[in-house]
Amino acid sequence: MNRFRDILKSVALWITIALLMIIAFNFFSSPQFTRKSLPFSTFLQEIEKGEIKTVTIKGQQITGLTKEGKEFETYTPYYPDLVKKLTEKNVEINVKPEEGSPWYITVLVSWLPMIFLIVIWISMMRQMNAGGSKALSFAKSKTKIFIDNKPKVSFKDVAGIDEIKDEVAEVVEFLRNPKKYQQLGGKIPKGILLAGAPGTGKTLLAKAIAGEANVPFLSVSGSEFVEMFVGVGASRVRDLFDQAKKHAPCIVFIDEIDAVGRKRGVGVTGGHDEREQTLNQLLVELDGFESNEGIIVIGATNRPDILDQALLRPGRFDRQIYVPLPDIKGRTEILKIHTKDKPLGEDVDLEVIARSTPGFSGADLANIVNESALIAARKNHGKIAMEDFEEAKDKVTMGIERKSLVLSETEKITTAYHEAGHTLVAKLLPNTDRVHKVTIIPRGKALGITQQLPEDDKYTYTKDYLLDKLCVLFGGRVAEEIALGTISTGAGNDIERATELTRKMVAEWGMSEKIGPIAVKMKEQFGEPVEIVSEDTKRIVDKEVKRIVSETYQKAKELITNNFERLENLAKALLEKETLTGEEIDLAMEGKSGNSEKPPQNPVPPKKGEKKENDLPPNFNPQFDA
Repeated sequence: MNRFRDILKSVALWITIALLMIIAFNFFSSPQFTRKSLPFSTFLQEIEKGEIKTVTIKGQQITGLTKEGKEFETYTPYYPDLVKKLTEKNVEINVKPEEGSPWYITVLVSWLPMIFLIVIWISMMRQMNAGGSKALSFAKSKTKIFIDNKPKVSFKDVAGIDEIKDEVAEVVEFLRNPKKYQQLGGKIPKGILLAGAPGTGKTLLAKAIAGEANVPFLSVSGSEFVEMFVGVGASRVRDLFDQAKKHAPCIVFIDEIDAVGRKRGVGVTGGHDEREQTLNQLLVELDGFESNEGIIVIGATNRPDILDQALLRPGRFDRQIYVPLPDIKGRTEILKIHTKDKPLGEDVDLEVIARSTPGFSGADLANIVNESALIAARKNHGKIAMEDFEEAKDKVTMGIERKSLVLSETEKITTAYHEAGHTLVAKLLPNTDRVHKVTIIPRGKALGITQQLPEDDKYTYTKDYLLDKLCVLFGGRVAEEIALGTISTGAGNDIERATELTRKMVAEWGMSEKIGPIAVKMKEQFGEPVEIVSEDTKRIVDKEVKRIVSETYQKAKELITNNFERLENLAKALLEKETLTGEEIDLAMEGKSGNSEKPPQNPVPPKKGEKKENDLPPNFNPQFDA
């Protein structure tokens, strides 16, 4: 078929070239290129002189010869005496009828539209053949099929989720040796749903399953099913499973399955919209009358709470596996995988990096490794050093340094006392996370940052821990109030976080004696919290929130008042060095300058109404981060 199509294209090309050559030849060989054109008035003058020998009249065109043998042409208006003048001068007169269009123009005008329609009809008939329907290709699934080029990923490339790997290893074993399970009457799960936070490795795990099982891998995104045309999504689902049956045993991976698997009956268009038809077809294909032996469907989502219950029942997605964020050991293993092909300095300790990155996903850790490599290259380091990792971690967690932002002395002093207040309260209270670093260098949206890191991964939080955390959040505002005698907008973010945390303690976690273990808000099926209590209970909640906030604020005030000298020492050290690490913080609190050569300056709070030249504009809203 392809050869025949190429021959037709070649013939059509040569015919077109031949027609163009004929037209050009006829056009340029026309006598009009050899005749001299005369104005009609000159032509009449030549007749009077007796210089015209013969003429040929063809409509309004007149051609002829002069007595000297030169050809000429002219065009006449309506002039009834022309023939009389010519006969008087004995001019030979020839008359011919007007010619129509050239033959090739007639052929092109009459046959070209018909030829064009025939070509379009043949093209559409070919496209609408059952095997290669390009005209209806939008109804076909956009599945990426990996057969010979299957994913090269194995379980060795997946770290931090060892229990999950053991769970899915059963699927791999079934695909390799199905008789082992079938002879005992066992059936492998038809579907596995991988749920977890973004970046935890759900897609990577699916690729590793396909790589270990050495079977074809069909990958498609949930958003690729739904289109504006009714019935297209269902058609694509059918096409996907038709292709899977041809390549069975195989793995079908549907990424972001929540795009097509949301609960039915909750949309504004009722139960007949395109997405719900697509979901219905998916449910039928997963566990309908037809058998899909050897096809294992793996779905991935970070929103399992919004999936339709019919999709999650046994027989469809039999197993729901939650892929958690990695712990310290898992983060260390992930860092080893991402740094195995990168030159590391001797001072690099991956365990220290893993311990200082709690709550990071595998994607976050990969980003830190990549950023550290870019920083090392920018600084012309031969290897990636520990300082490159620290800078990359600060860049990812706190934002880039805003070196172009020049703060006035007033702003620097305010920021230093604010961050010193956070740090001092965090060091004095027993249930807070360890202070890792404090800086007054602007990063991201914050003018200063106090970074706290837990010693170990935390999965639950005690009431004492949360109350001490509230004290730390208020430490910055209290320090400004006590040391400078005023407060600034820099505590806005701290107050917002503290209020939100306190409301959750009272309304969701049952940490208020007056409210008791009552959930003021319950999650409904749409995932949005809804208040289910009376107005009186809401008023009590507001009073409890205000009470806890006031008590923790007063506690932070007492701590800073009783340890004001340490606050002064911390603020001086921050103004001198701008950034303090954990060990430097301990020395600064005791008034020791460490290795500094320059004695610290005694910061003097600005007088009321005083303004420096480099003060920030009045509409600037600084933010500090605890």
